[in-house]
Amino acid sequence: MATVHGPKLIAGNSNLKLARSMARRMSLHRGMNVDLVDARVERFNDGEIFVEVFENVRDEDMFIIQPTSRPANDALMELLIIADALKRSSASRVTAVIPYFGYARQDRRSKARTPITAKLVANMLEKAGIERVLTLDLHATQIQGFFDIPVDNLYASPIFALDVKHHFKDQMDNLMVVSPDVGGVARARDLAQRIDAPLSIVDKRREKAGEVAEMTVIGNVEGRTCLIVDDIVDTAGTLCKAADVLMENGAKEVHSYITHGVLSGPAVDRITKSVMKNLIITDTIEATDAVANAPNIRIVQTAPIFAQAILNTWSGTSVSSLFSTKSLSAIYEGIYDCS
Repeated sequence: MATVHGPKLIAGNSNLKLARSMARRMSLHRGMNVDLVDARVERFNDGEIFVEVFENVRDEDMFIIQPTSRPANDALMELLIIADALKRSSASRVTAVIPYFGYARQDRRSKARTPITAKLVANMLEKAGIERVLTLDLHATQIQGFFDIPVDNLYASPIFALDVKHHFKDQMDNLMVVSPDVGGVARARDLAQRIDAPLSIVDKRREKAGEVAEMTVIGNVEGRTCLIVDDIVDTAGTLCKAADVLMENGAKEVHSYITHGVLSGPAVDRITKSVMKNLIITDTIEATDAVANAPNIRIVQTAPIFAQAILNTWSGTSVSSLFSTKSLSAIYEGIYDCS
């Protein structure tokens, strides 16, 4: 019987930079070199995706690193085809590491004759032979229930808490955490509790879908440094408007902590011209040149927490333990001053 020496990583093309960072972090954690499995993920002239794995993966515990971000359909198909290739090559277990879970916003029927695409994607992943999913900040936590396999949903708020304590250590008594809508209160409250700050809410009222007619701030933000917290920023229109409303209500300055920087269309231009001092996003979605060069956009690393989560999954130890400040501080030591 083959001896399993450790978890093996393989990646699609969606965010190779993050995949390589995870491998490097695992090398540091384990004290031995961890590399991505040698494979090619290519396209034929008509756009069909082809995968070939060049290493033996029989009886190996495989982890596919592939956020299903832009272009979402290509990224998803790459993930499914890699999974099929691994199962047909006799891998013992296949785990999908999906830092950004695309189609998560289609988690319910918002009107008649519409799909629940997040459930469809869950079915496709299971049919492809994936036996476990590891992701970060699902848009709706109930999506875990769409799967009949284990789903580990990591949270960005503990990482953001370390970042806030590092970059705002002289302003901790004046911070105000802000949820940009009522639906995101739980996420914002978690960060507020971790940094011991009060919580405010921006209440949005819509006259029609996709168009915000009015915003009202619930809570006193006057003189405060406000931190807007959310999971996804796409075109950034609502986010920038929320920042404007906070400033109009007397906020000293506004920063935003958003997990997934989709940042499509006019988003970067809007953020650059916004009253927001900084937008902080994670690297779950590979940054475009425009995002990387934007003066008020900063990127937080997720490779440390994903690398440790992969090791914990492989060794059968707790993944939820990573949410504790003590555990995370050790993982992010050298990146943040966690004293």
